[in-house]
Amino acid sequence: MTRPEPALSVVVPMFDEESVLPLFARRMRAVLDGLGEAYEVVAVDDGSTDGTGAALAALRAGWPQLRVLRLRRNSGHQAALVAGVLRARGRYVVSIDADLQDPPEAIVEMLRLARADDLDIVYGVRVDRRTDSAFKRWTAAGYYRLMRRLVGKQVPAQAGDFRLLSRAAVEALRELPERSPVLRLVVPWLGFPSGEVAYQRDERAAGRTKYPLSRMAGLAAESVTSFSAAPLRFATWLGLAGVAVCGVLVVVAVVAWLAGSTVSGWPSLYVAVLFLGAVQLLCLGLLGEYVARIYTAVQGRPAYFVAADSAHSPDSAHSPDSADSPDSTDIADGPDSPDIADGADGPAAGVDAAGPTGAGELADSLR
Repeated sequence: MTRPEPALSVVVPMFDEESVLPLFARRMRAVLDGLGEAYEVVAVDDGSTDGTGAALAALRAGWPQLRVLRLRRNSGHQAALVAGVLRARGRYVVSIDADLQDPPEAIVEMLRLARADDLDIVYGVRVDRRTDSAFKRWTAAGYYRLMRRLVGKQVPAQAGDFRLLSRAAVEALRELPERSPVLRLVVPWLGFPSGEVAYQRDERAAGRTKYPLSRMAGLAAESVTSFSAAPLRFATWLGLAGVAVCGVLVVVAVVAWLAGSTVSGWPSLYVAVLFLGAVQLLCLGLLGEYVARIYTAVQGRPAYFVAADSAHSPDSAHSPDSADSPDSTDIADGPDSPDIADGADGPAAGVDAAGPTGAGELADSLR
């Protein structure tokens, strides 16, 4: 029996969010039940090591609209996000984190705006980030300035992964051949009609952040290398500048030789060698980033593996061991990209071990 298509799907990637789950479920359910429309909440358990899986199973027992998608291992925030978005069934799909820094109540306004203005994308835009540290605000502002400069003004400032997508936008994402998309850059690039809903960013309700400085730096590097060739051009210009500096130093060396003071010129030679070595290493590093992305794409490994989906096999999402049953097809996940997804359904080369569609999605992941 085919389940009816819900009007709204809410995708929530989770990793070790046991402490915040009761608060999240209480607020989210109150908002969605108030809509008076069919909905589903797709909770993507990204290989949690705490009691998140058990807590989701307990919640699902009394919340039939909760759907649990369990990944076999921790594949990264963006991989979990894309896994949920591409498997959501709703006519509109909202993505939100479980930490309640983005208010679930804003979903009502996003849905209203999308319908009233016939929009395919509605971004949640943070207008007040006083709850974030000064360092976090400074680095976030720098990230968005850089992305808007590299990608274009269509990237909304201060818009993270809290957004609404229409079914048309989701299907467009599914068609992308890119194996490592950064959604906050790819979604604006699609060019669908979009709008914004402003909100105040709150403090994390419970638990600890899953985005330390290392992950933020990784996201920034992945964003730049996945969406722009500017670093390669920078390396070219840096090489040309190095050639120019070397030309000047050659002239200086010739003049010093004619003046008979070549022995005293060793500092300039020392500086020149250091400068050229630094330029070469920098250029090699930039090239290496792009070669690494090519290598990852050629490997074609899935970035996530869906161990269980309660929409297909309700019992499997409750038991941590159910994914290892004889019906499961175990395939290696893709590399753990820094919060980036790759996918079987398009950009997220994930393999679904649960449900009757697993073989078809496996075939898609190998194309």
